[in-house]
Amino acid sequence: MVLRHAALKQQEDNLRGQVRQLTDAQRKQYYQLEVDQVKDPDTFAVLNWFFVAGLHHFYLGKFVRGGVNLSLFLLSILLLVIYPNHWVGYSVLIGILVIELPQLLNSQNIVHHHNNQIMTKCLAKVLQTKT
Repeated sequence: MVLRHAALKQQEDNLRGQVRQLTDAQRKQYYQLEVDQVKDPDTFAVLNWFFVAGLHHFYLGKFVRGGVNLSLFLLSILLLVIYPNHWVGYSVLIGILVIELPQLLNSQNIVHHHNNQIMTKCLAKVLQTKT
């Protein structure tokens, strides 16, 4: 479930407040964990323009969904090559479009939600580790 921008911002502010309360050593550990895992919304949006290929799913680490999306895309291309004027290839492409278009329009919130989840996991991991 992806939240609205205001709720995501509030959630992020709460998480950042918790990070500020960490000791210096814990904060350093937190940022080391976080730096490689958070994703850039602009990169996601660019990859999302190729929505039919599912590259944006791979970027967020959703490999199964990306694989399904890529497989359906390749299947539709194959069907269009074999049967150029048949409705099946077009219908698969249109189906992908219908499913992926909302993600394109909501890409900033999707990545914001993903990054908040990463922040939560990193914070929990740091708090579990004794320094």
